[in-house]
Parts: sequence; C-alpha cells; structure tokens
Amino acid sequence: MMTAAETEGSIGRVEGICPFARTFINEALTNQQACGIIMTTLCDQMRRGFDIVCRGNTPAFLMNVPNTWQNTGVQKLYLEELNRLGRFLTGLGGKAPSNGDLIKIMLEYGSARKFILAAKGHLSSRQYSEAIAKFNQDGKTDIEKHTTGKEILTDGIPLAIIGGPLLREDLCLFDVVESCGGLIVLDATETSERGMCAQFDRRRLHEDPLMELANAYFGSIPDASRRPNNQLYDWFEQKLVCRKVRGIIFRRYVWCDIWHAEFYRLKQRIDLPVLDIDVSGKGEALSARIIQRIQAFVEMLR
Repeated sequence: MMTAAETEGSIGRVEGICPFARTFINEALTNQQACGIIMTTLCDQMRRGFDIVCRGNTPAFLMNVPNTWQNTGVQKLYLEELNRLGRFLTGLGGKAPSNGDLIKIMLEYGSARKFILAAKGHLSSRQYSEAIAKFNQDGKTDIEKHTTGKEILTDGIPLAIIGGPLLREDLCLFDVVESCGGLIVLDATETSERGMCAQFDRRRLHEDPLMELANAYFGSIPDASRRPNNQLYDWFEQKLVCRKVRGIIFRRYVWCDIWHAEFYRLKQRIDLPVLDIDVSGKGEALSARIIQRIQAFVEMLR
C-alpha cells in the first residue's frame, strides 16, 4: 500500500489530480528498484498519468482493460492484453512460464488469498485491510504475526466503507470510526477484499491456465468502472446483509468522477444511511471536519 508522504516531490501537489494517482506517479518516477511500470486504463487519472510516467527512464506499459465485460469480444481483448503484457515483461528480461509453472504460481496465490479471507474475524478491521493491501502490493502476507487463531470480540455499530483505493495513512480512518463507537466490518474500497479475484476452478485451471486467470480477474472483480456495474451492487448488498451493516461510509476523492457519480445510485439502491466523505489530500482522515462528521453519523445510528 502506497504512502503519500514517502513519494511526494516528483509532480508535487497538483490541483485536480487524485491523491492516489499522484502518489503512484511520484513513486513510479522516483523508485530506483523497479525495472518496469504497469498501469491500466480503468481510471482516467491513471491513464493520463501514464503520459507523465513515460517521461521517466523506466519502461512503462499501459494495459487496456475494457469497461464492458459481458461478451466474448471484450474477453478476447483482455486475453490479448495479457499476452501483450507478457511480451513486455519478457522484453525486460523475464521468462515466459510453462503451463505447469503458471498453474503452480496461480495455486500458490490462490491459497494465500483463501488464507487471508479466512482470517476475517481473527484480526482487527484495520489489520485485515492492511493484510490484503500488503498482499495486493507484493504477494506476501504476515497475518501470522497478528492473529492467535481466536476470534476477536469487538463492539461497535457495524459499518461499511466503500469507494476508491486507500493510501496507507488513510487506514487511520478505521481507528477514528472505532473511537467514535463504530466498527468497520466491511471494507469495500478498491484496495480491500473487493479487489481480490475469485478462487480458481481447478478443472479449468489445468485445461487452460491463462483463460482461467482471465476469468478470475476480468470476470469476477466488481468495480464502479464497469459497464454495467450491477456486479458491484450485487456483491455489496450480499456482504451488507451477511455482516449486518447498519450504515455506510462513502469515501471518495474530490476529483474521482467515477465514484462521485455512484453516490446517487448507491443511495437509490441501498436502503441504509450513507455518509458521503470527500477528500482531496493526505492527512484528511484525521481532520476535524471528518472526525466530527463520523461522530455525528455514528451517534445518529445509536
């Protein structure tokens, strides 16, 4: 998970640029260890940021991820993009895996995801989201350090948070919610469990691992950017019921048009109180404005 404080300086604090996109661009331009940079077209800000990243010395790749997803044509396009990404990586000195090697790696990552998801309830809400963010960033998990295997007994009004990606310093929002008498039982931001792909079908995996990889990622991850994005609301509603959520924190960056547009639809579709929080820069999770609004929201739900 990226930290804005560690990556400022390359493009600075520019009005109109999403803090997450700005942080990613700054890190991409200053990171001395990366041999390649991969970005996607799902977010307009990141797509425009690709032009800035290309000015650096590190080779960059822009992966076209279709917003539509319910026909074979776009699935074929996604597969072609995976192959194009593979050629980019081998061009940097990587080695194309055999089907056997690819299956082995996919199973290892699938097992790690399953282990992380099973840890829900044995970690604090913040630790759980941190573990997922760490796995998404480097494919590793250190859950064992934080769990005893016993279920954590927690108290607080159950809340969900939904929106775009979080930066590391934004996770203090979980602590703020708990200090106000609430508890985040569902993190549905982009850096959370919502962003984890489905478990692999072992039969299809051995028949065609690359196709199963595409199915698990392109076919199963719900997101606001998809057209249609009913999959997002189906997933969210099911989780809300399962975890007995009583209120929703809708967290969005000021300049994120995708999530801004979803606020009205969310309120129309889901019959729960919603708190709309907009942020424009680092450190706002601890601002008096946000703390006071969360306090009032939790108090209303008592």
